[in-house]
Amino acid sequence: MKGARTLFFVATLVLFSNAFADTSSFQPTLVLDMAKVLLNNYCFPENLIGMQEEIERAISSGEILQISDPKTLASLLTAGVQGALSDPRLVVSYEPNASPSTPIVFPPLPPEQLIHIIKNSVKYEVLENNIGYLRIDHIIGKEMIDKVGPVLVDSVWNHVIQTSSLILDLRYSSTGHISGIPFIVSYFTKAEPLIHIDTVYDRPSNTTKEMWTLSSVLGQRYGKDKDVIILTSKETKGVAEDVAYTLKHMNRAITVGERSAGGSLNIEKLKIGDSDFYITVPVSRSINPITGQSWEVNGVFPCVTVNSEDALEKARSILAARNAVPKAVRSISDIIKSYYSFTDRVPALLHHISLIDFSFVISEEDIATKLNHEIQSVSEDPRLIIKVMTEPPVTIDSSPAVDKLPDNPDFLQAIVDTVFKVTILPGNTGYLRFDEFGDASMLQKLGEKIVKKVWDPIKDTENLIIDIRYNTGGPSAAVPILLSYFQDPTPAVHFFTIYNRITNSTTDYYTLPQIIGQPYGAKRGVYVLTSHYTATAGEEFAYLMQSLNRATVIGEITSGTLLHSRSFQIEGTDIVITVPVINFIDNNGECWLGGGVVPDAIVLADEAMEKAHEIIAFHPEVQELVVQAGELLEAHYAIPEVATKVKKVLDTKLTQGIYRSVVDFESLDSQLTSDLQETSGDHRLHVFYSDIEPETLEDQDSKIPTDEELGYIIDALFKIEVLPGNVGYLRFDLMADADIIRAIGPQLVNLVWNKLINTDTLIIDMRYNSGGYSTAVPILCTYFFDEEPLRHLYTVFDRSTTTMTEIMTLPLVLGQRYGSKKSLFILTSHMTGSAGEAFTRALKDLNRATVIGEPTVGGTLSIGTYRIGNSNLYVSIPNQVVLSAVTGKVWSVSGVEPHVAVQANDAMNVALHIINLRSKISSMVQTAGKLVADNYAFPQTGADVAAKLLALNKKGDYNMMNSEVQLAEKLTADLQELSGDRHLKAIHIPEHAKGKIPGAAPLQLPSPEIFEDLIKFSFHTDVFENNIGYLRFDMFGEFDLISQVSELLVEHVWKKIVDTDALIIDLRYNIGGPTSAIAGICSYFFDKNQNILLDKIYDRTSDSTSDIRTLPALTGERYGSKKSLIILTSGMTAGAAEEFVYIMKKLGRAMIIGQVTSGGCHPPQTYQVDETNLYLTMPVVHSDNSLGPSWEGAGVIPHIEVATDKALDKAKELLNNHLHGKR
Repeated sequence: MKGARTLFFVATLVLFSNAFADTSSFQPTLVLDMAKVLLNNYCFPENLIGMQEEIERAISSGEILQISDPKTLASLLTAGVQGALSDPRLVVSYEPNASPSTPIVFPPLPPEQLIHIIKNSVKYEVLENNIGYLRIDHIIGKEMIDKVGPVLVDSVWNHVIQTSSLILDLRYSSTGHISGIPFIVSYFTKAEPLIHIDTVYDRPSNTTKEMWTLSSVLGQRYGKDKDVIILTSKETKGVAEDVAYTLKHMNRAITVGERSAGGSLNIEKLKIGDSDFYITVPVSRSINPITGQSWEVNGVFPCVTVNSEDALEKARSILAARNAVPKAVRSISDIIKSYYSFTDRVPALLHHISLIDFSFVISEEDIATKLNHEIQSVSEDPRLIIKVMTEPPVTIDSSPAVDKLPDNPDFLQAIVDTVFKVTILPGNTGYLRFDEFGDASMLQKLGEKIVKKVWDPIKDTENLIIDIRYNTGGPSAAVPILLSYFQDPTPAVHFFTIYNRITNSTTDYYTLPQIIGQPYGAKRGVYVLTSHYTATAGEEFAYLMQSLNRATVIGEITSGTLLHSRSFQIEGTDIVITVPVINFIDNNGECWLGGGVVPDAIVLADEAMEKAHEIIAFHPEVQELVVQAGELLEAHYAIPEVATKVKKVLDTKLTQGIYRSVVDFESLDSQLTSDLQETSGDHRLHVFYSDIEPETLEDQDSKIPTDEELGYIIDALFKIEVLPGNVGYLRFDLMADADIIRAIGPQLVNLVWNKLINTDTLIIDMRYNSGGYSTAVPILCTYFFDEEPLRHLYTVFDRSTTTMTEIMTLPLVLGQRYGSKKSLFILTSHMTGSAGEAFTRALKDLNRATVIGEPTVGGTLSIGTYRIGNSNLYVSIPNQVVLSAVTGKVWSVSGVEPHVAVQANDAMNVALHIINLRSKISSMVQTAGKLVADNYAFPQTGADVAAKLLALNKKGDYNMMNSEVQLAEKLTADLQELSGDRHLKAIHIPEHAKGKIPGAAPLQLPSPEIFEDLIKFSFHTDVFENNIGYLRFDMFGEFDLISQVSELLVEHVWKKIVDTDALIIDLRYNIGGPTSAIAGICSYFFDKNQNILLDKIYDRTSDSTSDIRTLPALTGERYGSKKSLIILTSGMTAGAAEEFVYIMKKLGRAMIIGQVTSGGCHPPQTYQVDETNLYLTMPVVHSDNSLGPSWEGAGVIPHIEVATDKALDKAKELLNNHLHGKR
């Protein structure tokens, strides 16, 4: 890209030069001089790579010709350089009368004049609502701030600092000094931590400088919490742009106005060589550390775009909206706390609201949108809504005034006649329409008339259509009354539960024990028609009839308008929160969250009546088909007891009305399939619709292919290859019938099998094999076993014949067998099915193959397809079940689980990796055995373990390892079982973690200061009553390390307890460490003139035994051998800590209280096994066991055994009694 820019630049110059060629006038070296200026000063030098060389080449070749008019040339050069570098700040000018640029030196101004000038570039005002307004037209630098800063703070800033929010007006700011940026930004941040706000690269000096906020400023900071809005315009340029961009991307300010100029931090006009041409060049550039980009050239894009002249008013409106945030949040929180019906969700909601970031909220719409999104994401309740409404919320009166109804019988009858419409349709189908729900008391008043006029005509119909398409609802109290008419009198049915937050009460609604007139009952068909207008109580009725499985709902999704919520307008805003105050919980325990009732049959409202008649005619057939499906299952499903269970469930669901939601064959086959699979746990059971009778595999004739067809079939179905390492690869995607295999056997053997038979390992790729004929399975399996004995592959139970058939390998096969010794791998995927699965599972069960890939589909060897009644519905039923030859149990319907589960696409690579690993395993096991024999702390045991390990290897125990991790686990189990030592183990350390191998990384010593802190943290000391000392440390260190910090240890630990009368050493949580410091630590508890043998250590690596004795010289004072010493232990006490306890107990120097220690070992050594990621860790030294077992592997038994948490109290009790007795 950089080279392309250079070439484009040179080409542009050549083009322009050619266009205006003239034989007179200027030197072409002007272009080269301009390039040199750019190379030395342009702030993007990387865009100029190769430019000078290209120009020199163009000059020498004569490509750059002469142009007579210098101003034309300047314009052309400007266009060329701007186009090539995409930087409009680069401008070439011709200025023959310009004098050399020398900085004008002004005499120092008196402080009064300086302050007056600066004040004219800074204006402030405190606007209504305590909004500060600060306009800065020139940003002064550090030098000027040092001179006039205190005066500016006193005369301007101290008036602004007290405001509640600030508008910083940079619309007219076009000049400034870079060093002023941190001063402005720092007033809007905290003192700590310092923040990296900009990085400036200066090309002339080739230096990069980071700008950070300041730790101290003149006067007070505005802080990071009060709102700040920055106004920008097309005139905002340079340093002011940097300030705006920085505060915007720190999320500290909202920018309002126009996109800024896109200027530069520092731009200079530089003379080109000795000519009268000049070029304006940006010599430095800004790189924002937050965005990694810059505002230069592109400008600062405002958060809110408005015309410059409207920016101030827009900022004030934004601040007014933002000022409403705290009050709105408090009000909304209070409303949720007081009214929200899910009381258990309130604490989480309130906490989440308190954490919401409103940094970029600029209007009431933003506040409402932000709050609505956040509360719905936490509550997951679509009823809880916050939005802006220009009109106040309307509260629907759900309690009509019943007492105002006159008692005039004719008037009451007229109401019934108006509200209800009743018709008896053909087929003895009743039709009932009513367009609103009345209050329960109204129904009681009109009850007798409603029964006589409405109910009596329809109570004896066979089906009933209830039309609430035009029902806009009403009070909910009437819903349980109406529901009761559609249930049997007994038993009582639970309809729903209402929790009312306002009254903090829960009410359960059941069928009413006494209703006027005769109930319709629970058996006959009910069909509810709905539309988008169906609302409130009408929706509740439709929802409950559907959830109670009492009706089929037909029509449009209802309006989703419930009377379960209340709306509140937030004072002083147009924000409205709608809060559910009622939870409506259906008979299944589900809370209805509104959103409208979705019909079982979705049709336009105008078509709902016609659809209802279709469904009424269809439903009697549904009953028959469900019963017949259950009967087919009982007759044909491979597992009779499961079939009986499924049929009972289907019958129950019919009785419960579950199938009322079925409205056509499509929904029936879906419901039936779901019920069959869910109840049986068998995904192979499937109901489907077909206009033609489906053909099964068994129905197809087994046609023997011709020779020509055979060649095509073999090429299409079989893929073979011999891979490096003499690894065979065989892929076939279909299991052919046994008769075909026998017929084409010679050709298959010749064209396929003979090419693979001599490989050392075979990969069989079944990833794309969806099955076929199971009769092929025993033929194929036989090739991978020896001739004798015949192997039992699996057993098939056929329900249709009620026979059990054992499937065995065959005594004879065409061609040569692969045998049972060579490695076999099978690749699988989610597509591998039926007979392909049987082949895979049989070889897996018999440990003949390693399966790699994905779990298979879980198909079946044989599926019968049966027509349900005389319909176009069919059910697929597995009529055979396969039993494992190993366990005798039924094969799982979930498919074959591979030994190594990976994505199907990765299976081949994984197989090759395992093959490579297995070729090395024998050598790795031999190496492991040799390492144990040569290095294990107990030589005889090591030799025995190595010999037994080699025997296991020869026996083939490690032949089926699939990874170094698995090999490490197997080796560890065997090593520990053979040695009886749990510290002898194999570990797998991946390549990226080899730096953490125990003992491999050199110890990095921290600084003395860090050491001091570590000591204070790692050692715990105390002095209890009766001057009893206490010392706890949880790990032992290297002797060399402790020697270097011995003075620190004495100063910060030992001096605190050395003068006590008795000491408790707490090793209950000490996990051990190096044993090299044991002699030194023990020595503190014996007298100086004593040379005591503490232990004898045998080192296998040097085959030598050394004595551990007390040391003659120590840092600090000894505790001596006279004062009482108690050591606390637990089951966690391990390694070096056990050695210390063992010595002190053996020598009678300490009383041990607590639990038996862990039975660890001296620090083990780690050895790499060949050039692999497998390592052995083993003890290489052990304590003297000539007089009996030591602590290794057995632990140290305490003198007084007590629970770990009681040990300290017991020690204090004994020492207190002892010391008290001495006094």
